[in-house]
Amino acid sequence: MNSGILVVAAQRELRRSLFDALDQAGYPQIHSARDVSHAAILLEGRASLPPLQLIVAVLAGDEQQARACCEQLRRLPGGADTPLILVLAEEAKLAPTDLPPGITDWLSASQIGSELVPRWRRSQAGQRPRKVVAAADSGAHEDYRYVFEEGDSEWLIADAQTGRLLEVSPTVARHSRMHAGQWEGLPLSDVLRFEGIAISQVLAEANRSWYPCQRKSAQGADTGQASVRRIRHAGHEALALMFRSDRADLRAEAALSLLSRIFASTSGVDAQTASGRLLFDELGLDYLAVWSARQDGADAPTQMLQLWSGDDPQWPPAQLQSSLQLVLGGKPILYRNDAKRLAPIDPLLQQLDLAGFAGLPLYDERHTVLGAMLAGSRRGFGEMGIIEPVLRCAAARFAQMLELGRTREQGRAEGLVDALTGLPNRLLFNDRLDTIIREATRNGECFAVLFVDLDRFKAINDTYGHAAGDQVLRTVTQRLCGSIRASDTVARYAGDEFTVVLRHIVKNDDVLRVAEKIVQVMETPLYLEDGTELQVTASMGLSFFPDDAGDAQTLLKHADEAMYAAKHQGRNTFQIYEVSPEYAKQHGMALKTRLRHAEGNGELRVVYQPQVNTETEDIVGMEALVRWEHPELGMISPAVFIPLAEESGLIVSIGEWVMRTACRQAKEWEQRYSLRLRLGVNLSAVQLMEPQLLDTVATVLRETGLDPTLLEMEVTESISIKEAPNLVENLHALHRLGCHIAIDDFGTGAASLDYLRRLPADRIKIDQSFVRNIGVDPDDEAIVRATIEMAHRLKRAVVAEGVEIEQHLQFLRQHGCDELQGYLFCRPLQPISFDKLLAERQRLLEGRVAEPA
Repeated sequence: MNSGILVVAAQRELRRSLFDALDQAGYPQIHSARDVSHAAILLEGRASLPPLQLIVAVLAGDEQQARACCEQLRRLPGGADTPLILVLAEEAKLAPTDLPPGITDWLSASQIGSELVPRWRRSQAGQRPRKVVAAADSGAHEDYRYVFEEGDSEWLIADAQTGRLLEVSPTVARHSRMHAGQWEGLPLSDVLRFEGIAISQVLAEANRSWYPCQRKSAQGADTGQASVRRIRHAGHEALALMFRSDRADLRAEAALSLLSRIFASTSGVDAQTASGRLLFDELGLDYLAVWSARQDGADAPTQMLQLWSGDDPQWPPAQLQSSLQLVLGGKPILYRNDAKRLAPIDPLLQQLDLAGFAGLPLYDERHTVLGAMLAGSRRGFGEMGIIEPVLRCAAARFAQMLELGRTREQGRAEGLVDALTGLPNRLLFNDRLDTIIREATRNGECFAVLFVDLDRFKAINDTYGHAAGDQVLRTVTQRLCGSIRASDTVARYAGDEFTVVLRHIVKNDDVLRVAEKIVQVMETPLYLEDGTELQVTASMGLSFFPDDAGDAQTLLKHADEAMYAAKHQGRNTFQIYEVSPEYAKQHGMALKTRLRHAEGNGELRVVYQPQVNTETEDIVGMEALVRWEHPELGMISPAVFIPLAEESGLIVSIGEWVMRTACRQAKEWEQRYSLRLRLGVNLSAVQLMEPQLLDTVATVLRETGLDPTLLEMEVTESISIKEAPNLVENLHALHRLGCHIAIDDFGTGAASLDYLRRLPADRIKIDQSFVRNIGVDPDDEAIVRATIEMAHRLKRAVVAEGVEIEQHLQFLRQHGCDELQGYLFCRPLQPISFDKLLAERQRLLEGRVAEPA
C-alpha cells in the first residue's frame, strides 16, 4: 500500500494540469492541494502509512520563497525523503539556477503535459537525477549542462582566473550563428561589451545583477542584458554568465513589447509605415512588403509598403512573383532558413538572396484575402516559436488597417464617414449605436456614451482661421482614438462635437478612468503648423446603458445634458448624467404621478448583485434592487424615486412587487441550477410599519414556492425603532416564519447597538462608506475591524458592501469578514446577465468535477 502522489499548486489551472497529467498516466491516488497548509490537512493522520511516492509543487515566487516552500514540504507527514519535482510558473521570479538543493527534477509550467510523467518515470528507473547550477559556497559539484538542455536561455561558462570561455550552451551557438567550437578559449572581453560599467567590475562582483551589454555574433553583435554568478566547474571556481537578447525574434518579452507597440499605433497610412518600420527593425528583417489585393480580383495588387536593407534591385512585377501570387491566393509560406529553394521559381527571392522568408495572407473578418505580407531575412529567422506568432499578429494588424481603410473609403463614397477626420459621421454613428444597443440587450451587457465638446473652439477658428481649426480637429481625433480600446467607437457628431461609445463595462470606475485620461490628454499643448502653441480642452458628459436610458436618442440626450453640466462646472472636466434631487423637488408632483403608473406600464426593473464568500469567492447570495426607467428621463436613481414612493405610500405596492418578482426569479434559478442562493430584499420604514407585512410575505412565499430560509429582509439602520410602530413585532414574526434578517448600512445610524440588542438580526452589512476608505482612512479601517469582531462575538455574520479593489478584499479577508458585495466582483445585473453568470459558474464547476478538493 502506498500513500500516492501530492500535488501543490496555488493556481487552479496548473493544479488541474498536474492532476490530469498524473491521472492519465494511471496514478490512482493523487492528493491535490492549494498550498502547504492545505496539503498538511489532506495528509493528517497518515504518519503510519508508507511515504508518499512523489511531491510535485509549483513555484511562483522568488528564491527565498522557493526555499521556504521546499522546507515546509519536507516537514509534511511522509515527505522528508520523498522525491520532489518543482514546476516553475510563468511569473516565477527565480531562474533554474536559483532552485534549492536536494530536488529530484524541475520543469517549466508549459512542459507539464509532455515532461512531468517521463521525468518521474526516469527517476523511478534509477537514472541519476540532474542538478542545476548552484553558488560556489555550496561546495558541491553541479551539472549545469541540464540548464543548457532544458532552458532557452544563453549560458556561457568561463574560468574565474583567466576569464576565458570553457563552454557555451547550444542556445548561444544557435542565436549567434557561431559554432560552439568557435567560442572555446575566447576571452570574455571579446565576447561581451557592457555599457556604463567595466567588465572587470561585473565579473568581480558576480552578484547576479543585470547589466545592458552586447554579445558577439556572426553578424557583429546582439544587444541585450547579462548577469554573472559563481559556480563550480570540474572542482574549480568558474563564472556562469546568462545573456538574454533584446531581439524580438529571440526573446518572448521583447516580442510582446514589439506587438504592443504595433497594436498601439492608430490607423492610417502613417501608422502602417510606422508599424512596418517597427517590425522591420525589431525582427532584424532585410525585406518587408505589404500588398493590397484589388477588390475585384482582376487587376494587379497594389503595394502599400516596402522596406529593403540593400540597394534597390530591379523589382520584378507582381504578376511574376510566384510567392506573392500564392499568398494572395490564400496559401501561407514559411521558410526558416531554406527559402533559397524558391529562387528558381520566384525572381524576387532570386534577386534578394533571402534565407528566411514568410508570406502570410491578410484576412478580413469573413476570411476573405485582402492582401499579403511578405517578410525576409538574409541570415534566416530566429526562434520560430517566437517569430511565427509575431509575424501572424503583425499580419492581422496590417489586415485590420487595410480593412479599416477600405471601410472608410466606402463610407466616404456613401456619405457615412467624415471627410476631415476619417471618423464615422452622425448618420453612421447613430446606426452603430442602435446595433450596439440591440447586442447589449441580447447579451445583458452595459456600455457608456460620452458626448465630447471642445471648449471655445469658435475662438480658434475666428483667431487662427479654419485651416488651424481643421488641424485641431484632426489632433483631437488622434487623441480620442488613442484613449480608447479597439472595441470602442469614436465619431465626429457635428462641428466640434464628438461622441464615444465605451463597451463591455464591468465597473463604472472603468469609464471614469477613460474620461479622466481624455481630460489629461486634451490638456497637452497643441502646436499649429506655424509653431503657434494652443491649449485645447474639452467638456464631456456621460450616460450609461441601461441605467440611464434604453434607447439611443435618450442616451445621447442625457450625455448632452451632462456635457452642459460640465461646462457650467467651469469646462475642462466631465459630468455623469443624473436626475438631481433639485429636479425631483421641482418636478416632484409630476414624478409621483408618473410613478403611480410605473408598475402597470412595465417601467420598473429588478436587478441583482451577487454576494460572495470571502474565502472561496463563490456566489452565496444576491441582493434584489429596484430600478425605474422613466420614458423621458431614462433611468432614475433609487435615491430620487424611493423617497417619493415613501411620501406617497406607493412604496408598499412597489415593495410587494419587487419581493414577488425577486422570489419568483430566485425559485427559477434554484430549479435550473440546483443552487440555493440567499435572496436579500430591502424593506422600507413604511413597509415595516404595515400590520399586514407578515401576511404579504407569507403569501408571496406560498405563491412562488421559495423556501422562507432563503429570503433575507434587509432593514436600514437609519429607521428609528421608537418611531416605527410594529417594526420589532414584524421582524420577530418574519424570523419565526423562517426568514433571515439583515441590518443594512450598519455604522451610519445612531442606534447600532440598540438594533443588535433588540432585533433578531442574523447578519449585518457594513456600509460602503467605511469599506471604500480601507487603505485611505485608518479610523474607518478601525471601525470595520471593530464591527466584524463585535458581530462575530454576538454570533452575527458580516457582509461588506462597496468592495471595489483588491486592497479591500485582502483587508476584509484578513480580518475575517464572512461575505462581500461590490464592483470588484460584479455590478448589479439584469436577470439575463445574472443567469449567464450562474450558467458560467455551473460550467466551471462541472469542468472540475474530477478534481479533488
